[in-house]
Amino acid sequence: MILAIPAGLALNLGIGVMVLGQGTGALVAGVVYLAGAALVCVAMRRHYPHARLGSCNAVTLMRMALTTALIAPLVGGVAAGWAVAAIATISLTLDGVDGWLARRSGLCSDFGARFDMEVDAALALILALHALAGSPVGPEILALGVMRYLFIGAGLVWPWIMAPLPVSYARKAVCVLQLATLIALQVPVLSDDLAITLARIAAAALIWSFGRDVLWLRGHR
Repeated sequence: MILAIPAGLALNLGIGVMVLGQGTGALVAGVVYLAGAALVCVAMRRHYPHARLGSCNAVTLMRMALTTALIAPLVGGVAAGWAVAAIATISLTLDGVDGWLARRSGLCSDFGARFDMEVDAALALILALHALAGSPVGPEILALGVMRYLFIGAGLVWPWIMAPLPVSYARKAVCVLQLATLIALQVPVLSDDLAITLARIAAAALIWSFGRDVLWLRGHR
């Protein structure tokens, strides 16, 4: 972890400055990354059952660095674009790598799964903010970015919502659809009608997925 955090910070700042062309925004993104890394360290001490970080969690940390780097253009007032889409695609691609590494190295854990999930949620929120600023889709696009946080907020009111859920390939497929749609909305190749249609399909699928999970949790509380 001692080496992984500085490596992630270097990746974060390098992308912000050299790829996204942002100075002040890159510094803000770096601060957000460090704050996230600090929270990860605290959570690892409390909930991680293994003695070593492992390449799986290092990859997730790099995903977090890529994700938070996308804050830089938002701070700089530059939303969406090919560079944002490319970086987000790399982060999404690595989403399957960290799980494979965890299984291969025997370092699977609830902490690792939660870490991975929260990076996905952060990526969705940041991409939704980019899409809101740079795509023809209206404020409804935020549904693709805030559902996870609404779910957590509901869990503060009804604790049974935070109970473990069974593995669901449908849930995973909807997550991929959500992020793939948000990435597609970053590039100026979709017609306005197609962009709006894709966003609404993905939002409907996401609402269905969360609604199904809430109903399951309510029935098994």
